[in-house]
Amino acid sequence: MEHTKPDLKKYPIKKYPTISVCGLDCGLCPRYYTIGSSRCPGCAGPDFFNKHPSCSFITCCVKKKNLEVCAECSEFPCSKFKSNEEYQQLKESSSYPSYKKVMPNLNFIKEQGIKKFIEQQKKKMKLLETMMENFDDGRSRSFFCKKVVLLDLTSLESALDEATRKIKIEHIKPDDIKIKAKILKSILNEIALKEGIG
Repeated sequence: MEHTKPDLKKYPIKKYPTISVCGLDCGLCPRYYTIGSSRCPGCAGPDFFNKHPSCSFITCCVKKKNLEVCAECSEFPCSKFKSNEEYQQLKESSSYPSYKKVMPNLNFIKEQGIKKFIEQQKKKMKLLETMMENFDDGRSRSFFCKKVVLLDLTSLESALDEATRKIKIEHIKPDDIKIKAKILKSILNEIALKEGIG
């Protein structure tokens, strides 16, 4: 039986599926780290169109204009976008990355380029993976994802360092994930509160 190649006009695959067309941090989303068939491959990533219907952002940006993200478009920001203030007011979801970084992410890409953004995002993804591997008590993945989206690299690195120090000082056993999770979550909440971030 002869296999036909997928129609890339109908099913395009983005080079960087960890950043969505509209600016969401797909690489910092709980569903991106889910194991099994409900795992999301990121925005227009491999097998995306078998799991998700295409959205108007993907149709316009990827399918029609062959761009990676809306920030690369000469018409950005177009009427599809809300204002940054409106994004800040949107209700947060525990199973989806925060909308609060949509406009800052896209503006960063417009000013400094997608490669520089992806470099930073990869560092954040590495920190998130460290949190999930060493501090996830089975109920903290969404919490860690949200904090990694909202806090900057320096704050995240210092939170992990502080948690590691505290665990060592208090002689917490390496396999006592529940206490380790509690310590890191408390430190992240404290930093977020200081920075006025939800």
